Amino acid sequence: MIADVRPLLVITACVALAALHVGASQQRSVAPPGAPADDGQAKAQDAIVGSMSGHHMHGAMPHMRLTPQRPERPGDRQRADAIVASLRTALERYRDYHVAERNGYEIFHPEIPQPIFHFTNYWKAYSETFRFMPDQPTSLLYTKSAGGYELVGAMYTAPPDATEIDLDARVPLSVARWHAHINICLPPRGSAAGADWEKFGPDGSITTAEACTASRGRFFPQLFGWMVHVHPFEKTPEKIWAVQ
Repeated sequence: MIADVRPLLVITACVALAALHVGASQQRSVAPPGAPADDGQAKAQDAIVGSMSGHHMHGAMPHMRLTPQRPERPGDRQRADAIVASLRTALERYRDYHVAERNGYEIFHPEIPQPIFHFTNYWKAYSETFRFMPDQPTSLLYTKSAGGYELVGAMYTAPPDATEIDLDARVPLSVARWHAHINICLPPRGSAAGADWEKFGPDGSITTAEACTASRGRFFPQLFGWMVHVHPFEKTPEKIWAVQ
């Protein structure tokens, strides 16, 4: 029964992590890691995780939107510190990545060398669609080590249609900057293997709906939900919430 229900739950969960935010006139299709809905989404997903793993979030980014850093307000720092303290305590058990796997966190593409590996729990992604709990992140972040994987942080997610007010209610925007992947053109379904990925995808040269249509692609103003990384074992707030 669980095996029958899980794919449906993953589809719902990915409203937070991998929903295609394309407006009311288009269907929201989703592609959970390991079982993407179409080959173009799968290729884009690989590129996005690779870019996050490499911390390429600096400078002009036509395919990335960062929330603006707000002036600090009374209570922001205390609220952020409470989030980090809760997360740090919760993550202690997951220093052993086997415990993470036993608790539903699945590694994304272990066969591909990455600076940071994402272990994602889709039940928690589903929950983060509706509420925010600091001790239950969507993903755990690990680096490769001699003994397997070393825990370095976590990732929270939020639905693609979350407003700045919604995101600030989860994590103060004076402290952290959420990011979203935007202006992405995907090739037609079934053509990813032969597509020109210098043009298509989250690193491609196409950044407008007009150019995407001219290339017979599928344009997404935002692909996947909002995300923010946290490194609670760092010593300073700047490093804990760094956009790297």
